[in-house]
Amino acid sequence: MNRRTRLLPAALALATATALLVTSCSSSGSEDDQDSADDSPSNSPAATAPSTPGTPSAPDTTSTGPATPGATTAPGTPSGTTAPATPPGGSTPPGATAPPPAGARWQPTPGLAWQWQLGGTVDQSVDVPVYDIDGFENDSSVVAALHAKGRKVICYINAGSWEDFRPDSNAFAKALQGSDTGWKGEKWFDIRKLDQLKPLMAARFDMCKSKGFDAIEPDTIEAYNQNSGFPLTPDDQLAYNRMLAQLAHERGLAIGLKNDLDQIPALLPDFDFAVNEECTQFDECDRVSPFIKAGKAVFHVEYKLDTDQFCAKAKSLGFSSMQKKLDLNAWRKPC
Repeated sequence: MNRRTRLLPAALALATATALLVTSCSSSGSEDDQDSADDSPSNSPAATAPSTPGTPSAPDTTSTGPATPGATTAPGTPSGTTAPATPPGGSTPPGATAPPPAGARWQPTPGLAWQWQLGGTVDQSVDVPVYDIDGFENDSSVVAALHAKGRKVICYINAGSWEDFRPDSNAFAKALQGSDTGWKGEKWFDIRKLDQLKPLMAARFDMCKSKGFDAIEPDTIEAYNQNSGFPLTPDDQLAYNRMLAQLAHERGLAIGLKNDLDQIPALLPDFDFAVNEECTQFDECDRVSPFIKAGKAVFHVEYKLDTDQFCAKAKSLGFSSMQKKLDLNAWRKPC
């Protein structure tokens, strides 16, 4: 999550400034947590770094109906979906998985209210059409229960850094692990090694698919501008992020671009929605608005600002915004 990564450049800059100062001298001689899932005004929907760290409204409408048979559809369902992109020439490259048929992938549209809970037992009482929950910590029964209530469900997966507490952690070779992300038990991936990381990410995406999720939220996918321990370039990140998008689309899953603001112009065609943290606090929300102009949802949170400090602009931009606690439990305060 960007709440993870914003701290690193600042710390690096501080370390650099300190080193320069030493050289110069030598040469010259969150708020209290709440248990309630919602703290919203009366006209808003009712209502997690995970127990282990995880990374992290406009009108209530929803996109296509739930994926499970017999499930109901939330009000305001638009009729259209967008088919996955077809390779040049209209054929699938040898050895590649053919994309699903047209209309098979969920396309979240601007204005969808959402809940983002990455830890603890998911509070299913939040009356919103979209849930974003941890893919490892929730089984198919949770997804099915949310579908039965007309919800779409996004699978949170850390796609950019190794976590020692995940059940598949031993599958990632030491050579893939770089510097600490700043969160205990987490190290940046060497995203240049696509041949090694692709099957590992494919296995995680298969897990999301098998549990019935509708979409993927891949976290920590801007390692190129962090102190990763590897000499990563913007092109390395573009290649890696596009690989993730391809894996999701091959499985009929939508995928969101998490932060990575500098690469939005290049990656907009590859991603189905955006997930953003703190664009108001850092005066960056206009940089995320191309998603809205393309008819794609922007799921946005602020941690340090109260709703009266960001909701007006968020609504004017068409964002799906709320205030959350930094640990991303069930508590929410929507716009």
